Amino acid sequence: MIKFFKKIQFSNDENRMKSIANTKIARELYYSSNSKNVQFLLNKRFSWMNNFIEENDVGIEVGSGAGFSREFILNKNFKLSDLGEDDHLDFKNIDAQSTGFGNDSFDYVIASNMVHHIPFPIKFFKEMNRILKKKGKLIIFESYCSLVFQLATILMKHEGFDFTLNVWDEREPKSDETNAWHGNIAVPHLIFDDRKKFEENLGKYFKIEHEKFTECLIFLNSGGVTSKTKCIPMNNFFLNILHRIDKILVRFFPSIFCMGRQLVLTKN
Repeated sequence: MIKFFKKIQFSNDENRMKSIANTKIARELYYSSNSKNVQFLLNKRFSWMNNFIEENDVGIEVGSGAGFSREFILNKNFKLSDLGEDDHLDFKNIDAQSTGFGNDSFDYVIASNMVHHIPFPIKFFKEMNRILKKKGKLIIFESYCSLVFQLATILMKHEGFDFTLNVWDEREPKSDETNAWHGNIAVPHLIFDDRKKFEENLGKYFKIEHEKFTECLIFLNSGGVTSKTKCIPMNNFFLNILHRIDKILVRFFPSIFCMGRQLVLTKN
């Protein structure tokens, strides 16, 4: 992974995004303005997950945030959970590191852009292993901290990254325990890029069934999902052009342009 810096962190008052982590405003904007940019982005982030979900599976999303996944996941037995208390949630006040759900409860769990918010990732993966059925799937979409994403983070002073952490340690938090929306977008790299360490720490719990790098321009011009910024409104024709450009950029220059990563982990 190419890095501008190994560690960049910002205080909340430096953040240049708007309506930061406000799920209520995000939902109002999404359903009132019918934003094609965000719809297109989220369709690409969630629709692929349906390929790993069977019709009668029972599943849940942890860290659902504004809950947009429900618009794209086709399974009827799909529920939303989060630490918050929003009305759109099926399960409220759920800590993904200790959910309180029974052993072997779910055929699949979705974690979209939330692993980099988890203070103790190792606890999260152990908990997901516990609540998943045998051969159950942990379906993940996460950030990919390319040079472009690092630059965007520095410009917007949003979340930040720290590549110096020991992500497998259970004593020191990787993000702010008092702020569920604090993020460290280096965390997915620390977990998944070094497969030897992944096997040492998580190999007895999961195997990686699927991984794919994706998105750049469609994210940058989305205007943000929960936290907001400016964008150029586009119709599907031009958004598809951006998507095709993204495919080329991500395929040949992932360390420079890639901003997203799809993963499916199967419980051993």
